[in-house]
Amino acid sequence: MHVIDRVRRFIRHHALMGADTRVAVALSGGSDSVALAHIVRALAAAGELKAAGFAHFNHQLRDAADRDERFCADLAASFGWPLRLEREDVGARARRERRSIEDAARTARYGFFERARVQLDADVVALGHTRDDQAETVLLRLLRGAGPRGLAAIHPRHGSVVRPLLSCRRQELRDDLAERGASYVEDESNTDVSIPRNRVRAELLPLLEARFNPAIVDVLADEAELARGTWQWMESQADELTLRSLRPQGSHEDRLAHEAGGAGLKSVAKEIRQFDVATLNAAPLALRRLVVWRAMSEAAAGRPVAFDHVEAALELMQSSEDGGLDAPGQRVDLHGLDLVLTSRPAGTHGRGPQPISNLFDYPLSIPGEVPLPNAGCVLSAEASPAGAIDPRTMAPDAAVAVVRRDLCNGPLRVRNRRPGDRFRPIGVDGRKKLQDFFVDRKVTRHRRDIVPLVVDETDRIVWVAGYGIDEAFRVTDPAQGVLILRLKLLGGSA
Repeated sequence: MHVIDRVRRFIRHHALMGADTRVAVALSGGSDSVALAHIVRALAAAGELKAAGFAHFNHQLRDAADRDERFCADLAASFGWPLRLEREDVGARARRERRSIEDAARTARYGFFERARVQLDADVVALGHTRDDQAETVLLRLLRGAGPRGLAAIHPRHGSVVRPLLSCRRQELRDDLAERGASYVEDESNTDVSIPRNRVRAELLPLLEARFNPAIVDVLADEAELARGTWQWMESQADELTLRSLRPQGSHEDRLAHEAGGAGLKSVAKEIRQFDVATLNAAPLALRRLVVWRAMSEAAAGRPVAFDHVEAALELMQSSEDGGLDAPGQRVDLHGLDLVLTSRPAGTHGRGPQPISNLFDYPLSIPGEVPLPNAGCVLSAEASPAGAIDPRTMAPDAAVAVVRRDLCNGPLRVRNRRPGDRFRPIGVDGRKKLQDFFVDRKVTRHRRDIVPLVVDETDRIVWVAGYGIDEAFRVTDPAQGVLILRLKLLGGSA
């Protein structure tokens, strides 16, 4: 299929534009944007859209930036289209606003696109992102950690911005330009592999294509399409769950005002969101996580809410007792059956979720031992032949545990709890949340964060030190080889 026909089909599939749509082309001078310009001109000539002109933004970050600007001005003149042009010292902006160059450049560029759209009387601004850009974005977000929202990567439409070339490979666009005898400029910064995207483009993708899958770009781009559909469905379901679980405004605020003597609550908290915990907990984890993340992000007023903050709030919802934690821009509390998010005015600070700063994770050799200063103890492991210790004589909360050696594959580790930890205590039908296990055993909140967990190479919990082993690792045959795990105080005995 010829490039322009593939673009036509993509535009129709995503309803990006029609015969009456006025389109401004974001022009950098590179091959993708120049190819887009020629395709938009051909579609306009065929009556499939209306060309409004070009928009070029000079970031003033490279020595060749002025050369690129002149090239774009010449191309606009050859097309007979108007050109909207802006320049900004993006490096100075990044320093002034204390943000990364990439973030400052993106903010400046997209702000300009909207101004240019209005000036050109355009309905949309078309950008030249390709299928290769999509694959690179998926890899970058996967490496940084992302769920369906992040892996959806580059959307065909975002507000008034459209990307009609997402079905095209970069090389086929360059081949199309060669057939037209059209020129473009090369961005010399594309060879700088200190930039993560360039490193993915120059090193990681070629490796994946050569060693794992020649069609990796298409596979990753298709994954983005699947993730985008999943995310859109999740958002619609999360909207419904939010409506069902959100309490009417005012009830908790009135109670707090009463408890505080009615004085100045509005000056302390900007906004309060109150959710019914039972309704949230009845929903699937993915939807529960999304609703809480969105609510916390709104309360944070632009401050980033990380995965750990959301998991801390979800763990709080599983508690059988009232409690709370500080998160970016807000306080999160469990009050009876309600989860309450109270936003804080700008400039105020909380302590932040404490468990995040107390994480530990150490390798455990066999034989060997690991000092755990956070917990004030030492944990050791040694192999032993069958019959050395009879595990049936030991209490489940003993400081010594005997487990099956054959199931402890690979290296062991000792860590403290993480959100979502589960295991199957001996005698329990099915797996249990570690949080619920601690509540049942009346382990205090402070103690829960320092209880050592012995885990295998797949992160399965083998032993909750001092409290019990997982049923799967229980010794059931006297002929089985075993591991002996011991917990003792630093400087003391077991």
